Amino acid sequence: MSLSDARQRLAVFASGRGSNLQAILNATLARAITAEVVLVVSDAPDCRALERANDAGVPAVALAPTEFPTRVAFEEQALAHLQEHDVQLICLAGFRRIVGRTLLDPFAGRMMNIHPSLLPAFRGLEDLAVHRAVLAHGCKVSGCTVHFVTEEVDNGPIIVQRAVPVLEDDTPETLAERVLVEEHQAYPEAIRLFAEGRLRIEGRRVIIRPAVRGDA
Repeated sequence: MSLSDARQRLAVFASGRGSNLQAILNATLARAITAEVVLVVSDAPDCRALERANDAGVPAVALAPTEFPTRVAFEEQALAHLQEHDVQLICLAGFRRIVGRTLLDPFAGRMMNIHPSLLPAFRGLEDLAVHRAVLAHGCKVSGCTVHFVTEEVDNGPIIVQRAVPVLEDDTPETLAERVLVEEHQAYPEAIRLFAEGRLRIEGRRVIIRPAVRGDA
């Protein structure tokens, strides 16, 4: 889909401090990508991500999981908000809940996630646990991955990866800081490619077609 005449409508799902949400907001406000964040969804009512959404004037909803009897009920409520805001692409950015078919089916090929490792390495780990594992395995390179979301956690087709060297004196915290810098570049890049209609999924691969005049 080419969006030369329209901006892709994004929903960002976040559970924590929302630094990737802020990177996406910054890119949309700067018109670096043909997209706009029209909704932020969180499962943590007190998280910093909701404050960032409020600061940017973006509608936001907090859905506490304990208020719903099942994951399906939680996702049905989220889906209602997505439909209300005519969302075209979901970006999971530090969202700590595993997404089920209630959201996956209507957004197949239209839901992304970012993971702080070079997938498929260190799938299923979160936050500093990823970086501890990288150091424990003696990896010389780490990084981040933006991928399409499928039912299997951290196993969808890879869109963008960015790498950083692992230094001899790294701690999980210092490595996390360097990877996060790359995350803030990788996610807007993946969204830009999607919004320009340049991504095609073939099996486990994402094919990125070259830019042509008129894109973006």
